[in-house]
Amino acid sequence: MNPLAQLIIYTTVITGTLITMLSSHWFLAWAGLEMNMLAFIPTLIKKTNARSTEAATKYFLAQSTASMILMMAIISNNLLSGHWTTTNYTNQLPPLAMMIALTMKLGMAPFHFWVPEVTQGTPLTSGLLLLTWQKLAPISIMYQIHPSINTHILLTLSTLSIAVGSWGGLNQTQLRKILGYSSITHTGWMMMTLTYNPTITTLYLITYITLTTTMFLTLNLNSSTTTLMLSNTWNKSTHLMPLMTSTLLSLGGLPPLTGFLPKWTTIQELTMNNNFIIPTIILAMTLLNLYFYMRLIYTISLTLLPTSNNTKMTWQFENTKPTLLIPALTTISTLLLPISPLILSTP
Repeated sequence: MNPLAQLIIYTTVITGTLITMLSSHWFLAWAGLEMNMLAFIPTLIKKTNARSTEAATKYFLAQSTASMILMMAIISNNLLSGHWTTTNYTNQLPPLAMMIALTMKLGMAPFHFWVPEVTQGTPLTSGLLLLTWQKLAPISIMYQIHPSINTHILLTLSTLSIAVGSWGGLNQTQLRKILGYSSITHTGWMMMTLTYNPTITTLYLITYITLTTTMFLTLNLNSSTTTLMLSNTWNKSTHLMPLMTSTLLSLGGLPPLTGFLPKWTTIQELTMNNNFIIPTIILAMTLLNLYFYMRLIYTISLTLLPTSNNTKMTWQFENTKPTLLIPALTTISTLLLPISPLILSTP
């Protein structure tokens, strides 16, 4: 892709997201979402093949349907309340329709079907943006309308997302699909406490983006897209093996790693609000998540591709350029739990 075209596309994606996050007028928020969506589609088809074209088409259809529902809800709210601001509601139906549209944009169950397929059909860098940056604008709108959201419906959708993401990732061998289902699960965890304590949602979002970015960058550096390719990590990129292993354990929420912190605070908030059944269900589903993460860890660290006895290990790596980004992100992804009292005590 032309570097100038790339600059324009990524600038528009960032601008659209910022417009949505900073606006309190529904028209500007909707326009920012559309700018973001239309500018992001070319990043999905960097490689012009049938799979990437199919992924871009599915992404466009899902997002445009959600945008249509959102616009219908915005107009209905204006007719009922006479306001265009994102905080004034006189009827429960427009916020419900807005929530459905935004959960569709976020890829939550039962509107999740496009997420694994689109992630699988895109390059790793585009998949990273899809599962991290593209969540910022819809979640920022959810923050603004959360006082008017029906808590029981949101908890139901969140629990369903965690269950679908956990079950869906069990039989996958494609890493991008596994991370897509993982994204569905983590989005459910994020939305679980939105109506109770949005600060926990912010903490979970930041942690999730850090962990997912670390995982995608290590996979991109290792050029791995399937579990079979992961089994060559020992031979091809020995130094990446402990980084990927610790990041996967943190994604699974295993203490004492960073990923345990937002799950811990989420469960604590739910139990403080006298909700005990849902935490039990989502903790059971988290074991399924941890299972397929452990399966990836087993492939990375304890298996090798079938080779003859004369095959030598590759100790001279192709990519010898030093980078500080991945070690820094890995450190954040694994070692933030000890400072959790400081984070939680901040007002």
